[in-house]
Amino acid sequence: MTVLTVTAKGQITLRRELLQFLGIAPGQQVEVNKLANGVLALQAVAPLGIEAFAGCLPPPNKTLSLEEMNSVITQGWAEQK
Repeated sequence: MTVLTVTAKGQITLRRELLQFLGIAPGQQVEVNKLANGVLALQAVAPLGIEAFAGCLPPPNKTLSLEEMNSVITQGWAEQK
């Protein structure tokens, strides 16, 4: 069991091990539900929309210039005709 201390502002800090167990990342929202007998249930809120996909791909191996990007786009369209 982990014991947490409440600050003068009424806040608690969850230890890293608890955040990892819950799958909560920095900046992510947390949902708290009140259960019977003074028990709280805590879980990570699943990100929605495009934010859920931001950063899910690895960085590209090579950065393309604007001219290179336009060339790739043009070649792709030409192959579809």
